Amino acid sequence: VLGPPAAGAFKERPARPTSFRKFYERGDFPIAVDHDPTGNRIAWKVEIEKLDYHHYLPLFFDGLCETTHPYEFFARQGVQDLLEHGGTKILPVIPQLIIPIKNALNTRNRHVICSMLKVLQHLVLSGEMIGEALVPYYRQILPIFNMFKNMNRCVEVCSCVSGCVGECGCVSGFVGVCRCVSGCVVLCRGVSESVVACRVNSGDGIDYGQQKRENVGDLIQETLEVFERYGGEDAFINIKYMVPTYESCLHN
Repeated sequence: VLGPPAAGAFKERPARPTSFRKFYERGDFPIAVDHDPTGNRIAWKVEIEKLDYHHYLPLFFDGLCETTHPYEFFARQGVQDLLEHGGTKILPVIPQLIIPIKNALNTRNRHVICSMLKVLQHLVLSGEMIGEALVPYYRQILPIFNMFKNMNRCVEVCSCVSGCVGECGCVSGFVGVCRCVSGCVVLCRGVSESVVACRVNSGDGIDYGQQKRENVGDLIQETLEVFERYGGEDAFINIKYMVPTYESCLHN
């Protein structure tokens, strides 16, 4: 008898068509590609400081769901430029950014999540009081943090008790659910327990995830620490409520 099907909590979910893509295809953004020997960047046709942040910043955040060129490039580079030059214009726009942030995280796409986590760190550091302004929205943006906090990038190969072999995306400490090729589902708790034997399947390659800052679990930990450091006195208790395994980086 086969067990119940996987719930699919970690399964990627396709993003809806973004407003960013629609505006880009209509030519509504004052941007072009600047081909530089060191890498492409955005050439803005107007001074960034003169842009209406209430209009443009939420649109570029909306584009962070994109995974195809050129939309992905323009959205991520555009957000970076806007945050670097926004100053005091960023804080009043925070409420408009929450839905785009939530939408990007809810795609459960590891690449999109990692990009959004880096953007969130940049956002908090881009102006005074922004970290505190995000605290009331933790309940909307931290559920995905809690889900992926212990997720690493490696793919494990598990030899299950029935003898079959299958692949699973295990979390830190080799704990995860493994669906094997024969269809059985087992709980993988690593070599410390006799349920399954796991080994990292990296082949002949090297995992450069940490160098590229593409490790979801590590980036979530970094981002939560930034939230706590810049979120004021209420930040930790609100983080702890949504991510119970988080431990303070400021208090012993």
